[in-house]
Amino acid sequence: MISLSLAEIASIVGGQQYDIPDDDRRVTGPVVADSRAVGPGSLFVAFAGERVDGHDFARGAVEAGAVAVLAARPVGVPAIVVDDVTAALGALARAVVERLGTTVVGLTGSAGKTSTKDLLAQLLQRHGPTVWPEGNLNNEIGLPLTALRADETTRHLVLEMGARGVGHIRYLAGLTPPRVGVVLNVGSAHIGEFGGREQIAAAKGELVEALPSAAEGGIAVLNADDPYVRAMAVRTTARTVLFGEAADADVRAENVRLTALGQPAFTLHTPSGCSDVTMRLYGEHHVSNALAAAAVAHELGMPVDEIASALSEAGTLSRWRMEVTERADGVTVVNDAYNANPESMRAALRALVAMGAAAKAEGGRTWAVLGEMAELGEESLAEHDAVGRLVVRLNVSKLVAVGGAEAAWLDMGAKNEGSWGEESVHVSDARAAVDLLRSELRPGDVVLVKASRSVGLERVAAALLDDGGAAGAAGAEGGAASR
Repeated sequence: MISLSLAEIASIVGGQQYDIPDDDRRVTGPVVADSRAVGPGSLFVAFAGERVDGHDFARGAVEAGAVAVLAARPVGVPAIVVDDVTAALGALARAVVERLGTTVVGLTGSAGKTSTKDLLAQLLQRHGPTVWPEGNLNNEIGLPLTALRADETTRHLVLEMGARGVGHIRYLAGLTPPRVGVVLNVGSAHIGEFGGREQIAAAKGELVEALPSAAEGGIAVLNADDPYVRAMAVRTTARTVLFGEAADADVRAENVRLTALGQPAFTLHTPSGCSDVTMRLYGEHHVSNALAAAAVAHELGMPVDEIASALSEAGTLSRWRMEVTERADGVTVVNDAYNANPESMRAALRALVAMGAAAKAEGGRTWAVLGEMAELGEESLAEHDAVGRLVVRLNVSKLVAVGGAEAAWLDMGAKNEGSWGEESVHVSDARAAVDLLRSELRPGDVVLVKASRSVGLERVAAALLDDGGAAGAAGAEGGAASR
């Protein structure tokens, strides 16, 4: 973060200073909400959570080097006390971003936000110092913490914006006003909370509404292949740039295909020329993510050949998102267990099939180890049933449905579509899935592990990798390089 005195911070957030012997002391290090991440010059932000109260760690944070604590009550060490810690953190982020004048890129969508953010970060780093979220810090706490990592050298600030209701993105965009806004898609993630795709579209479109006008440099980067997103063009005065496979997209992909390893390749077309891309990531769904990142990079001045080169070299920076690892015994584990919704589940299954095609020719099998897709509301039964049916239609060798009612619906969908015998199995939990896989896997098999984060299926992938060791990422990158 830029250097600020405690007096300046207190003024920005409207707080009172307690136990501060010298209010000219300056915060020169990171602003953190985890006391374990405190370093010299830090500001520690104390949140009172359901299970852990950050105020209890205030003294330890100061002893570890924090200059002061941003808190809701006095804590016996130097502190700036405010009525609302979350609001104060947001106010501090806005003040810092306004002083810096860096280019802020806001990114939202129902699926692919984190993967696109990772791609965009790797592109823009070539163009200048870039700050982006680690993991998926995309809410009212994570976004300002990310923004506060920017300093005077930062040229680009990439921010992921999530929403669980109308008004959330408007609030986030108000904290760190973007000049460039990217909307990836409108899908069914959190549809149970929103109430329908129209409501999701209304919420996601708040990002383009927050952009400055075209005359002021505002740019709305919209998915031409998603009708809900394309329609957002009328909700902004910013200049609109379309990406996708549609013929009228400003940045588009042609000749899209998958390599034998399941990695996407295509010809990237931009207004300034075209160039070929072969990605190190897995699955055709990454083409759309790559085009969104390419559109932003092109608008910010990167040449098309440099964009294509960066996309071809980019890996995933976030854990448990299509991490592909080959065990020493020849079993390939695809850990995509960070989260799941119907769109990302379908994309991952198609990637599994592409990756397993060569293995099946040699006698290997494809395994889909799937769990609940959360927050689908009244659509839950139908969506889980549909995914189970898709597993069969794609000719995946084995389905292991893990968990309760939702897993049972996955299994039921597969069986009703035409699965038989033990091709589809329903097990109660991750331990049971691991036991089954340990007894059944053989060299050449490819195993996809995917569910919503709450299911915790990354434990299945971890157990399988512990069993077999790792021979490195299958074919290329794919694995995480530790949002």
